[in-house]
Amino acid sequence: MRSDSVTKGMQQAPHRSLFNALGLTKEEMERPLVGIVSSYNEIVPGHMNLDKIVEAVRMGVAMAGGTPIVFPAIAVCDGIAMGHQGMKYSLVTRDLIADSTEAMAMAHQFDALVMVPNCDKNVPGLLMAAARVNIPTVFVSGGPMLAGKVKGCKTSLSSMFEAVGAYAAGTMTEEDVEEYENKVCPTCGSCSGMYTANSMNCLTEVLGMGLKGNGTIPAVYSQRLKLAKQAGMKVMELLEKNIRPRDIMTEKAFLNALTVDMALGCSTNSMLHLPAIAHEAGIDLNLDKANEISAKTPNLCHLAPAGHTYMEDLNEAGGVYAVMNELMKKDLVYTDLITATGKTVYENIKDCKNIDPEVIRPIEQPYSEIGGIAVLKGNLAPDSAVVKRSAVAPEMMKHEGPARVFDCEEDAIKAIKDGKIVSGDVVVIRYEGPKGGPGMREMLNPTSAIMGMGLGSSVALITDGRFSGASRGASIGHVSPEAAVGGNIALVQEGDIIQIDINANTLNFVISDEELEERRKAWKPKEDRKLTGYLARYAALVTSGNRGAILEVPKY
Repeated sequence: MRSDSVTKGMQQAPHRSLFNALGLTKEEMERPLVGIVSSYNEIVPGHMNLDKIVEAVRMGVAMAGGTPIVFPAIAVCDGIAMGHQGMKYSLVTRDLIADSTEAMAMAHQFDALVMVPNCDKNVPGLLMAAARVNIPTVFVSGGPMLAGKVKGCKTSLSSMFEAVGAYAAGTMTEEDVEEYENKVCPTCGSCSGMYTANSMNCLTEVLGMGLKGNGTIPAVYSQRLKLAKQAGMKVMELLEKNIRPRDIMTEKAFLNALTVDMALGCSTNSMLHLPAIAHEAGIDLNLDKANEISAKTPNLCHLAPAGHTYMEDLNEAGGVYAVMNELMKKDLVYTDLITATGKTVYENIKDCKNIDPEVIRPIEQPYSEIGGIAVLKGNLAPDSAVVKRSAVAPEMMKHEGPARVFDCEEDAIKAIKDGKIVSGDVVVIRYEGPKGGPGMREMLNPTSAIMGMGLGSSVALITDGRFSGASRGASIGHVSPEAAVGGNIALVQEGDIIQIDINANTLNFVISDEELEERRKAWKPKEDRKLTGYLARYAALVTSGNRGAILEVPKY
């Protein structure tokens, strides 16, 4: 066992003395040491219940003959970090989580790991660490929040952000907003729609790193505790069989993840995280594959914010495995891959039927014949840009309008709330990318302001920052190259006509080649912002082009 290097032999007597200081018995030191990575904290609603999940995992590991040892991982609540300086720190924590978990696992020579994440950057960060360390590993998340209920209708966090915009537009009173404030987030758990956290927890199931229900069993259900115990027991089976993350997270597994991503209508942030996780597993996941897969993958689910169903509904309908079972009917998923269950994908999903066709559309009657995410290209996004197609109103799938240009999120929000954005406009927010932000902030506040002002079906928003999984409407993010490195988004001027055609996967602005070249020659980088601490280190690494193990910011 790996842990022999800290528990066996005369040279390890000092190590054993330190284990004695922990209160470990001789019998415990002779068993496999299983690290449990706990993301528990008291600031993230999706993590406040993880102490109970971790304790259940501990019981499972011990019941199966292992010695469970808990160590922590940080996690940021993107909702609380939204709309201020804190959002610059959200994405970068993914790499901090991966780095620190790798350090702990390698320094202490654990034989196996159970990862207990839940929210946005915590899940991909720990998946990255699992691929790096490559010892037997199982994931069990904290589970989604139950949907809120306002005036008899289910709702979620995205409605809260839009309520603020509606108040600014005069269509909601302060009392209305307070009612939303008190009801949209009624329990612990990751926010209840198909936002980034739930997207990544569902895709963890698809990748084969989590057990059935990992992405969908609500946080407050006792079934979640049973799942955690099963995860603790299952990791011991994987250790016995020597099944490792890189045996599970193969290229075909990532293609399955992209396919189910399209069927579920996951967050656009999955297009950032899947390539980064694949990179750690030694796989080059080219996002040109996304449109290829989308073209043949029907969109089967319209979970909030795309529709009016929530994670609890997907769970009752059969969960992720039922979605995969539908896709299997048209041979759209690879089924011969090994998973953390110890079984193949086929063995996992063959008996998981779609119980509610209103939540999971039968594959013969999809919401659309193509997937829920589109990657766009054109002279405004020469490398790529990403949009959650399933959350765009039909009338905005093709849009042309004048650019309203802003160099930061705050200026755009002020213009929206002041009524300076009108029907037909295309809001462009730039210098919010990995380098330009730095940190690539999410743009949930401006998209919610647009929706709240009643402009969701007539105004588009384009940014080199990110969009939250809670964003809806014609919100096109991750524009690459970003403005800070001289990408064409930096050259857009007020009033330029922008042409969006999501069905054709194109994003352009009307400009001659000669004029574009003149603007490129005249462009000058913005002055560096005053940065300290980790943000300064992050910006320096992005600027230097370092995209290795320290900070993986893939080219989109």
